[in-house]
Amino acid sequence: MADSNFIDYVKVLCRSGKGGAGSRHFYRAKYVPKGGPDGGDGGRGGHIILRGNKNMWTLLPLKFRRHIFAGNGQSGSGGRSFGKDGDDVIIDVPCGTVVFDAETGEFLCEVQDDGQEVKLLRGGRGGLGNWHFATSTNRTPRYAQPGEPAIEKSVILELKLLADVGLVGFPNAGKSTLLSAVSAARPKIADYPFTTMEPQLGIVSYRDNRSFVMADIPGIIEGASEGKGLGLRFLRHIERNAVLLFMVPADADDITAQYNVLLEELRHFNPQLMDKHRILAISKSDMLDEELMDEIAKTLPADIPHVFISAVSGQGITELKDTLWRAITDDANRLATVDIVHRPLDGHHRVREEDEFIFEQEPTADDAEEAEDLQSIDPNTWGDPDDFWDEESSVNDN
Repeated sequence: MADSNFIDYVKVLCRSGKGGAGSRHFYRAKYVPKGGPDGGDGGRGGHIILRGNKNMWTLLPLKFRRHIFAGNGQSGSGGRSFGKDGDDVIIDVPCGTVVFDAETGEFLCEVQDDGQEVKLLRGGRGGLGNWHFATSTNRTPRYAQPGEPAIEKSVILELKLLADVGLVGFPNAGKSTLLSAVSAARPKIADYPFTTMEPQLGIVSYRDNRSFVMADIPGIIEGASEGKGLGLRFLRHIERNAVLLFMVPADADDITAQYNVLLEELRHFNPQLMDKHRILAISKSDMLDEELMDEIAKTLPADIPHVFISAVSGQGITELKDTLWRAITDDANRLATVDIVHRPLDGHHRVREEDEFIFEQEPTADDAEEAEDLQSIDPNTWGDPDDFWDEESSVNDN
């Protein structure tokens, strides 16, 4: 996976911009001996914004952009001149990107639609100038607000592909062969396990110019929840699917037992996957006759529809498409992906090399200046911060 361009899990360090300080300026002009306070407000810091982009299919650009910092707001000046707002940073991500807190694993937000914008980190509000604090009893306020500090957070971006049908099966169960037979996708096909090393998407044509999207993920084996094989890393890509298509080859020793093993691994990954509509496809059925298929059908689970298929000969492919289409359009007769409650990241869902990534950055001049400013502020000078930060003030939080 190190040489692959398909990156679906990446850890980055984000920092919004800090707000500019308000000015403590007083108006001075000839023949105006008491001009009064006219210090302007500081500009707000820049936001970190995520934007969905339907033309992206991987998080590869962020693999080489580990530090994402927004611009700081400028300080206010005399004449009630407001400081300039910090520049926002817009990060384009593929549709289906989910964001977690890298420290706690808590779900933060997700981007599903093209053009959808989500404010990941809010920039600090600019401080109010001293003209805001002039009153009848305090006509020369010699203080102003400092800007709000920046917000820094390490986040994990996880890509979950948007598809209607997800293929689940052991290695060499015929998943890639089926995807290549029913769509224009050309996944790698070979006679050894774990041929598929990254998820593949294919658009399956149906009657009357209709279509649906099918996702193929690398095969999983018994014990995948404990890290065997490729583990459960790629199961995130079927969490959004409306239908799960389990594939078990006809030459398996016990088809029902293999199906139960796959079901148990999905339950370990996310119990909510148990609520999805499931269909069982018996692949490589061209080696069976009618009598054998009838005997096998009697041993299959009764609570799940099954179809005998062969991607090579085309047997059962039309029936499979019909079954999938009925399952996909069952809810309100339209194609839809199922909304899910995103489970927090834990040991089963994390990628070790990303979690152990250390952000190394040399301190900048702005960092040194900010530290010096914070040291020079006397907390006793400002009083209660709630008296200064007023939601009804002129500070624009947009």
